Amino acid sequence: MTDQEIIKGLIARDNRITEEFFFVKCRPLFYKVMGLIFNFEVDYDELVNELYVYLMEDDAIKLRNFQYRSSVYQWLKVLSIRYFIKRQAQMTDNKKLKTPYDVESQPTQTPSAARYDLERLLKAMPTKRYVYVIRRLILEGCEPEKLAHEMNITTANLYNIKRRSMAQLTRIALNDIREYGK
Repeated sequence: MTDQEIIKGLIARDNRITEEFFFVKCRPLFYKVMGLIFNFEVDYDELVNELYVYLMEDDAIKLRNFQYRSSVYQWLKVLSIRYFIKRQAQMTDNKKLKTPYDVESQPTQTPSAARYDLERLLKAMPTKRYVYVIRRLILEGCEPEKLAHEMNITTANLYNIKRRSMAQLTRIALNDIREYGK
């Protein structure tokens, strides 16, 4: 695909081009950029989805303003570095030592066996941000719009994070069942 075809397909929201470009062609580029910027574990899909939303804001104005003075990959590299640096600062702003995802809730009552199992599974999850989303949305019943605002993300992105959080929790629970059954 030419740069023009890529930009035109992204603006047109062509799923095939978008998937191929962001999740195949640019994967090594984004992994490299994320590795340079983030000194903690981040979710590739989540950050790329946020970058995509950023590119598509205001009727894809950033894509429409691409001047073809460099390759689309070089342009996206510079743009993604700037975006991820800004995003990294937002993720750690005012929480230099502890992120909200590191906070563990203390049950107010003696936990039941189910609560104990849930806490054990949550502690086994490698992505603390996912644990935080499960705690706030599902266990505490926080409104999605409020939590999205607190996390400085869109509500649509929060739902994507919730979906991935539940998938990760499910995988851990299934592995736990397999181990318990041995």
